[in-house]
Amino acid sequence: MADTALSVPRRSPLAGAADRLAATTRSSGGAVRLAELPFLAQVNVRLDAKGAAADAVGLALGLSLPFEPNTVVRAGELTVLWLGPDEWLVVGPPDTQRDVEHRIRAASGDEPVAVTDVSAQRTTLLVSGAHARDLLAHGCPLDLHPRAFAAGRCAQTTLARAQVVLVARDEPGAGFWVLVRSSFAGYLTDWLLDAAVEYVAEA
Repeated sequence: MADTALSVPRRSPLAGAADRLAATTRSSGGAVRLAELPFLAQVNVRLDAKGAAADAVGLALGLSLPFEPNTVVRAGELTVLWLGPDEWLVVGPPDTQRDVEHRIRAASGDEPVAVTDVSAQRTTLLVSGAHARDLLAHGCPLDLHPRAFAAGRCAQTTLARAQVVLVARDEPGAGFWVLVRSSFAGYLTDWLLDAAVEYVAEA
């Protein structure tokens, strides 16, 4: 029997906002750059930081899990965020979550490890440009000065009262990732576009 199931293209939470994000980026002359990074793989990992699985999982991912609070480790296409004393978020390219999950499970063996694919829960906003920190500071309670929140740092916080995971990227000029639940992505995008108006006017 022929397969008659319809193939429905995936639509990211902010697909309808792509033009507005691009327009603000162009109008600001690079003062702020806004874009969605859709469908990134996101795998939550819980394990004993002092157990054998921590080293094994790190080895399987090609890095060492970060043990310092609110820090980020990156190796190749994978980025690992410290979320708690026994919790990390592994972020990778789109559609790699099954591979990441398999590698973690295989490496952990019989050690107690919880691995959860949370890719569908959130989307990721990229906020960069010369005024990226200023823009985020309008709605974030954290001290975002580079001395307090330097490249390679992350935090679970709020932005415009929406719960987010904020990541200061460590590549030159890469700016920030804002990981936000899909249900709040439209609201947060509207807020960012509204807050960015002053930088568009300055350009």
